[in-house]
Amino acid sequence: MSLVIGIASSPAERRQLARLLGGTEAFLIVSSVDQAREFLDVVEAPPPGFLDVVETPPPGAAPPAVQTVVTAAAGGTTAPPPDLSVDSDRRVLRWRDREIELTRLEHDLLLCLVGAPGQVWTYERLHLKVWGNEHLGRGSDMHSVVRRVRRKLAGLNASATIHAVRGVGFRLAPA
Repeated sequence: MSLVIGIASSPAERRQLARLLGGTEAFLIVSSVDQAREFLDVVEAPPPGFLDVVETPPPGAAPPAVQTVVTAAAGGTTAPPPDLSVDSDRRVLRWRDREIELTRLEHDLLLCLVGAPGQVWTYERLHLKVWGNEHLGRGSDMHSVVRRVRRKLAGLNASATIHAVRGVGFRLAPA
């Protein structure tokens, strides 16, 4: 069995989400990702990678804020590739016996993703952690850094890449 956790900020969106999820075996509706994490910590602290954020198909005229669903599924966690590491002292990405230099932004982004492989980092959370502020603008700065890191991972022939979760954020996943 899996638990679907729906996130909707307003009471009207929560009611609409409840109608959409009515046929689901088990669901919980909360107003924020933090509230979902608090609930899961009360039940049992989930292992890293246990929470995956997925986008549901847009249901008719549902407002965009209702289209994000967090699914906690029983099963294995995603471990980082054993030969992939970020050397913070030298600011390099290491894959097996190969290394490539990283900019500060690339380094900080990779630290987030490698530290929690499989876990989706929202755009907002990444921007706060990597850039140190909440301003997202159009997000082109973040996408540019992600594109560069993907190229570097591919150049090392690493078995990991950065996957986009449309409308939500990014996660480190097997290539």
